[in-house]
Parts: sequence; structure tokens; C-alpha cells
Amino acid sequence: METGTTTAMDQYSPTDPQEHVDDTASGRQDARDSLFLMAGLRLANETGSTPVRVRNLSAGGMMADYPEGLNQAVAVQVDIRGIGWVPGHVAWCTAGRIGIAFDRPIDPMLARKPVGQGGHTPVFVKPILPRGNLR
Repeated sequence: METGTTTAMDQYSPTDPQEHVDDTASGRQDARDSLFLMAGLRLANETGSTPVRVRNLSAGGMMADYPEGLNQAVAVQVDIRGIGWVPGHVAWCTAGRIGIAFDRPIDPMLARKPVGQGGHTPVFVKPILPRGNLR
């Protein structure tokens, strides 16, 4: 293995069946949070974004469904709900999935926070309850 700067996402083997089982064996340092979340992905200097489905997310990177191929090390930005645009680069790309290594750590729990204000329950969500006595 070359000596140089690599991130934990650079060491990911996309075909490794143990990817969710043993983080220390795969060289990962950040715990990953498996989830299904939509995000926007764009090349670093472009304005338009492509929707992607995030499969797992950590402080250092993410894996997402992405049907098109991208070369390793291509600079990208990801718009993650609750976090905003995060710069990074392609760590790997294979079989409809892509790995992104972030340029700076994020707090992945922010992506799990509720989107709305939570002030009240909308009428369409409240259960229908009978009025009066039912005898």
C-alpha cells in the first residue's frame, strides 16, 4: 500500500460482504448510520444537481445509489437534509453505487432531525375518534 494521505472512504471495498459487520477490519474509523435519505449530488463547479438515495452516512463520508459512473477523486458536493452542501470527492464507484469522502467531518445525526417545526399535529394525521357515548 502506498504511503500518503487516504481517508477511510478510500479504503472501502464495495464488494466486501463484511462492510456492515466489522468496521475495524475494513480500515474505517467512523461509525456509519444506515438509512434511506434523498440528497442532491453535483459536480464541484456545476449548478444543477442529481437526486441520489443515501444508503449510509458517517462523519467522514457516505454511500449512495448512483447509476452513472464517475471517476475516482472527482470533486463533488452533496446537499444533505439538515446539513446543507458538503464538499467531497468520489472515493469509489461501482455497480450503481458511489462512495463519497467528505472534505470536512459532518454531524450525521443532523440528517435525522425532523424537518418541520413540530408545533402541532396536522388534522389529516389525527385519528378519528367517536363522539359521545357508544352504548
